[in-house]
Amino acid sequence: MKATSLVFASCFCLIAAAAASQAAEKPNILLVMVDDMGWMDLHCQGNEKLRSPRIDALAKQGERFTSAYAAAPVCSPTRAALITGLAPARLHITQHGADGPQFWPKDRRVQPPATGFELSHATTTLAERLKASGYATGFFGKWHLGDDKKFWPTEHGFDVNLGGCGYGGPPTYFDPYRIPSLPPRKTGEYLSERLADEAIEFMRREQGEPMFVCLWTYNVHYPFEAPADLTAHYEGQEGPGLINPIYGGQVEATDRAVGRVLDELDRLGIADETLVIFTSDNGGWLGATDNRPLREGKGHLYEGGLRVPLIIRWPGVTEAGAVNETPVVSMDLTATILDAAGVRLPEDDSLDGETLRPLFKDETLQRDALYFHYPHFAFHQDNRPGSSIRSGKYKLILWYDDDSVELYDLEQDLSEQENLAASLPEVSQKLKTQLVGWLEETKAGLPEKRK
Repeated sequence: MKATSLVFASCFCLIAAAAASQAAEKPNILLVMVDDMGWMDLHCQGNEKLRSPRIDALAKQGERFTSAYAAAPVCSPTRAALITGLAPARLHITQHGADGPQFWPKDRRVQPPATGFELSHATTTLAERLKASGYATGFFGKWHLGDDKKFWPTEHGFDVNLGGCGYGGPPTYFDPYRIPSLPPRKTGEYLSERLADEAIEFMRREQGEPMFVCLWTYNVHYPFEAPADLTAHYEGQEGPGLINPIYGGQVEATDRAVGRVLDELDRLGIADETLVIFTSDNGGWLGATDNRPLREGKGHLYEGGLRVPLIIRWPGVTEAGAVNETPVVSMDLTATILDAAGVRLPEDDSLDGETLRPLFKDETLQRDALYFHYPHFAFHQDNRPGSSIRSGKYKLILWYDDDSVELYDLEQDLSEQENLAASLPEVSQKLKTQLVGWLEETKAGLPEKRK
C-alpha cells in the first residue's frame, strides 16, 4: 500500500509539474488600460497628493517604465494600436472618434486629413490571435472604436463584452450608467466597481483555461464623479499635483477597483501564472490634472500628451521593484503579450512594436526610434497638428501649419523648454528625414494647407 501510494504521489507530482509548466507557457493576461491617466497621476510616479496604494504595490512587484508612451495623444488611436499592434498612422485611425467641424478652429491654417474611427475587420486583433490559441477573452470597460455594434469587442475576438461601445466617456459613473453594452444592476453603484465585479466573475468562470482579460476603465475620464468617501480626503488640498478633489477620488477609485481584481488573482491561486500590464491611453487632460514637470497634456505632441504610466508584472520574467528608462510604446505591449502567450505571427504579418522581453534580461531593443502622428485638432482646439519622432535622447516635432520643427534633448530638458532646432541643424534634419520616411512608409494621412 505504501509503495502504491508513493507511486501515485510521484505521478501526481509529475502531472502537477507538467501542468505548472504548461501554465507558464500560456500565462493568463490581465491588461489594464486607464483612460486619460497622466504620467504624474500615481503616487509611485512621484505625486505626493494622490493615493494609489494598490497600483504602487504592483509597481514594487513588477517593473515600472518611466519613458513609456501612448501611441497617440488621444484615446481611440491608442486603443486601436494596442489591440492590433499597428501604429495609428498605418491604421488611419488618428483622431478621437469621428473628426469634424466641432474640432476645427475657424482660423486654422491647415485642414486635417480624413480619418477612420471604426476598427476595420480587415485587421487582426490581439483578442482574435489569443482566442485562436485557446484563450478565453473578456472585455470590460471603454472601447471607443465604432458606434455600430458590428465594430464592438465581441466582433473583434472577445467572448464577452461589458461596457465596450462607441462611447468616449460614460454619461455618468453611477448606475444607471446609460451605457448600451452594460445593463443597469444596482442604482448608485460606481462604474469602476461594477467593471471590477464583471472581470472577477469572468475569471472565476474561466479559471483552468488561459484567460485574456481587458479591463479598460472609463475612469479617470470626464465627467468628474467619484464616491464621496474618496473625494473627501482631497478637499482643500488643491495645488501642485492636484487641481480637482473629485479627480483625486477618481484616481483612488480606479486604484481600489484594480486592487480588487489583483486580489482575485491571488484568491484563485493564479497570480504567479498571470502577466499583468497597467497603462494609460494618453497623457492627462489639463482640465483635470497637473502634468508637471511635463509640458502640456492630452491632445498635444509634447510629453504631457504622450508619456504615460506603465507597470508590468510578469512572474519569473520581470524583476520586482525594477525601474526601466527605455522608451517604449503601446504597440510593444501587443508584441509582449503575444510573445508571452507563445503566439507567432504568419510570415506575411508584422507589428509596429517589439516584445519587451529583452529589456527584462538587460538587453536592448532593435529599433532606433519611436514615431507619433497626430495631424488633427483635439477637442480643446489648443494644439497644433503635427508628427513626432523620439530617437535616443532627442525628440523632434514637425508642425504642419508652418512646416517648422522643434528639437528637444529629453535627458536634459524633460519639460521641453529649450528648442535646439536652430543650434543642432544636422540632428534636426536627420530626424526630420527619418520621420518623413516613416510617414511615407505608413501612408499616413497628412493635413493640407488652406488658401
